[in-house]
Parts: sequence; C-alpha cells; structure tokens
Amino acid sequence: MTDKKEYQDQTPAWCPGCGNFGLLNTLQQTMADLAIKPHQYTIVSGIGQAAKLPHYIRCNAFNGLHGRALPVATGIAMTNPEMLVMVNTGDGDCYGEGGNHFLHAIRRNVNVKLFVHNNQIYGLTKGQASPTTGQGMKTKTQPFGSLSAQFNPLALAISLDCSFVARGFVGDMEFLQYLMTEAIHHSGFALIDILQPCVSFNKINTFAWYRERVYHLDESHDPQDRMAAFAKSLQWGDSIPTGIFYRNSRPLLTDQIPPLHEMPLVKQSFDQQETLDLMNEFF
Repeated sequence: MTDKKEYQDQTPAWCPGCGNFGLLNTLQQTMADLAIKPHQYTIVSGIGQAAKLPHYIRCNAFNGLHGRALPVATGIAMTNPEMLVMVNTGDGDCYGEGGNHFLHAIRRNVNVKLFVHNNQIYGLTKGQASPTTGQGMKTKTQPFGSLSAQFNPLALAISLDCSFVARGFVGDMEFLQYLMTEAIHHSGFALIDILQPCVSFNKINTFAWYRERVYHLDESHDPQDRMAAFAKSLQWGDSIPTGIFYRNSRPLLTDQIPPLHEMPLVKQSFDQQETLDLMNEFF
C-alpha cells in the first residue's frame, strides 16, 4: 500500500460540495491501495469539469478536445499495453460530443477504463441539458424542459456486449472504490457510470435524491447473464441499482492485430529516415 499523499497534485477548482471531490478522493485511494505508481498509469480527458481531474492527481495526463478522449486513450493502450489507461470524462463530453467514440471503443474492446462523471447536466458551461438529463427537466437553455429522451449508457453498453459495465455513486465511496478496482483488474474495455451530483446547476438529482434511491445489486444478480443485466439497466426512478451489471471475456483489439503479436509498438524499432522517405513520396 502506498501513501495517498503521493497522488495529490494541484488544488481542485470545483464548486464547494461538487460530487467530483468524492470521485477524485476515491480514485487517489484506489491507486494508493493498489500501489500503482503515478508513472504507471495515464489519464486522458476531454473538456468539462470532469476533465479537470488529471490536473488534481499525479499521473501521466493528456487533455484533448471535447468528446475526443477515447481515440487518444485507444492509441496509448495499443502502443503500450503495460500502461494502465483511464479516461475521466463527463456525461456531456462522453455521451454527447463523444458518443460516436463511445460506441466504437466498446465494439473494439480496447483495454481502457472509462470513468464517466455523470451529473446529468453540463456543469462547466453553466447548466444546459446533457444527454442524461431527465426528460422534462427545465434548465437555463431548456426553459420548457428537456425535450429529448434520457440517454441510458448502461443499456447501450450492454446491448453492444461491452465487456465490463458498472454504475457507482460518489456518496458510497467504499463501494465505488471496489468498482474501480474491479474495472482496473478487468482485461478489456470497462465502463463505470458514476452518479455525482452537480450542486450548482442540478437541483433535482441531489445527494439526498440519490441516497433515497440507490441500492447495491445483490448476490442473486449474475453479471454474466446479459439479459438480466439489460433488464437491470432499464431500472431508473424510485430505485436505481449500482454495482457490476455485466462482465464477460472478449479478445482485446491488440490481440487481433498481427504486427503487435511479436512485441508492442512502444518496443518496436523506429527508423526516422524510412518515415521521412515515405512522407516524401506524397510531395
């Protein structure tokens, strides 16, 4: 076990009471308990309040464009399979701008751990509806209520046979740490949709609102039963299940690319002159 202080970096600039604080603390504690050193993992993010997390934890970090974290994470994971690659992103950044990349990262089964900070609102840009905002909820830019049906990331992921699908809640940090640990140990693409209230712009889905509704999937739930997992993913409202919904074993994308069988790209030789010669053929 490593001292958690080793993973602390800049002082967070989130709003007081933001659910992101609990998520950050849980991730720092997870890394410390697993003794994964800061140089051994990379966190990729896009744009948004959630995307600030790599600034507040010691790690290799890459901040990319809005919704484009998963392509970068895919490249890192394919180049260096010894590197633990995580993506921290928000519900808008991932399910909105990044929705297409979300779909195809699941299909490819890249070895990336996706932690989505789901506060059901766009927090950084001051409170407009995100894909996971409840239908009918009024926001600054939806005065008549959100007209779009609420996006269900778990149901979509399970329908695409995502190899690890889970949901956590920042008000239940010990259980969230268990989910993060399981996702990190899983070989393949892992999604954890993490419910974390936005205290500034979402006055409906508060800590109290969640605590009245969230519960753990019990031992009777079989994560290998895809149909049962899909049925549980549709449950929302008075009761909201958390835990590992679905888990299976699928070949990694890197296992299916012949040039990577002998050795990973990071260890393969690189001839700069050959690359320049190839580029010059196009001029």
